[in-house]
Amino acid sequence: MSFHFKLLMLGDKSVGKTTLSYRYVTGTFKKELKQTIGVDIFTKFIKYQEKAIKFQIWDFGGERRFRSIVPRFCEGANAALLLYDITNEISYHHLSEWIHVVNDNAGEIPIILIGTKKDLNSYREVSLDKGYAAVEEFNLTDFFEVSSKTGTNLEKAFRKILDLLFEEIEY
Repeated sequence: MSFHFKLLMLGDKSVGKTTLSYRYVTGTFKKELKQTIGVDIFTKFIKYQEKAIKFQIWDFGGERRFRSIVPRFCEGANAALLLYDITNEISYHHLSEWIHVVNDNAGEIPIILIGTKKDLNSYREVSLDKGYAAVEEFNLTDFFEVSSKTGTNLEKAFRKILDLLFEEIEY
């Protein structure tokens, strides 16, 4: 039996959505990736609990000029990763806007909060506690800080999504 899951990847520009998607799909870090214009779709085929999974990651451009297209592509999503950059407090303050986009257009799906660029801890502007506070404030599913450069917590975050999706299927 095979499964197909659609995952939304949302957040402000330059928070690392494309870099994270690329790292997860290819297993490699690429420092210079082109800015996403509209939406890019990354696909990864994996085995999970002896099942074949097609994981589609819909990576949306984070610039304001692309925001109007996001709602149209939220339909049918199974989960969302909501990203902010731990070295950019403004990206953290925009989380509520992205949460509304998901809730208004994708329905009740798991939303996992991701603080990116964990490898740049010495430049941190957003504390770990603020990440956990956002999970409570917005009733999000879970929270991870990750590094696309080192791979820290990347597999753990995607594993959590798969666990949640299969939990829903079993019920």
